[in-house]
Amino acid sequence: MLIFNFSPFPNLETNRLLLRRLDNNDVNEILKMRSDAETMKYIPRPLVKNNEEALELIAKIDSGIENNEGINWAITEKGSPKLIGIIGYYRTKPEHYRSEIGYMLLPEFHGKGFASEAIEIAVQFGFNEMKLHSIEAVLDPENKASERVLQKNGFVKEGHFKEYEYFDGKFLDSLIYSLLNKNE
Repeated sequence: MLIFNFSPFPNLETNRLLLRRLDNNDVNEILKMRSDAETMKYIPRPLVKNNEEALELIAKIDSGIENNEGINWAITEKGSPKLIGIIGYYRTKPEHYRSEIGYMLLPEFHGKGFASEAIEIAVQFGFNEMKLHSIEAVLDPENKASERVLQKNGFVKEGHFKEYEYFDGKFLDSLIYSLLNKNE
């Protein structure tokens, strides 16, 4: 079984991005991203309503890192500390060498290749540092932009689960994409 150690916290860099640890200074951007119904349209989670809830989310993410259960990064453009999105590993299953990747960007940063760039470096970290065998992504079948980003990054559709999750009074379908570590 895998054992993770996210201390010291690993910052990741690409040509345009720095992925760093979230902190309480990100509260406004987290609130903006997680309270916007359009941004959250395909993510079955309650909207964040205020700064207190945004800080609770940051604390929850931080706790997962401290307990080596999962890791999330703030996505920032190099040269600016301002968060433009988040990416990380959720629902990590060390006994199966598998984790779920999740990501989102503020709307003004959509369509610029930032998600793909962040996924690429996060996948490298997942395979090389976390020693994952597979990385999965769970998405709403209507989220065509996210599906294209995953396909561009080599993820393959594993399944379409009918009424897989229950959220906000409705049963929702889910697509499962995955990427296997070919370097093992």
